[in-house]
Amino acid sequence: MEIFFSLIMALLLGSALGLERSLAGKTAGIRTFGLVSMGSCLFILIARFVIPTVDTFNYDPLRMAAGVVVGIGFLCGGVIILKDSTLTGLTTAAGLWVAAGIGMAVGYGLLLLALFATVATLLVFTIFWFIEHKIIPNSYDG
Repeated sequence: MEIFFSLIMALLLGSALGLERSLAGKTAGIRTFGLVSMGSCLFILIARFVIPTVDTFNYDPLRMAAGVVVGIGFLCGGVIILKDSTLTGLTTAAGLWVAAGIGMAVGYGLLLLALFATVATLLVFTIFWFIEHKIIPNSYDG
């Protein structure tokens, strides 16, 4: 039952980040963020529960996490676009990277850490956007 709860929790936390991105008009939204978070959680759960049951594996629980980080980095690279000397998608890519971390935290059973990271990321997406665009608009670099 813990496995299903973890997957659902990772999906919900990632989707919360994606909802903000969707409301901000970004291309990566609820589905993308939810899937990144849940997928990251899934790989960690596999590493935690399945791999140790097979005797032929040299078990290292952090090896799967390292693979997730590299894979998500590749995905995030596709989100960042340079068009007419303007870089776009960097914040969304960073958010996807954090969503993967949130999913991994849930997969490792670190739910409070995942909740805190979700709230902190939502604050960055909203309050920091307001500061960059409304309080010091000339400092915004894209």
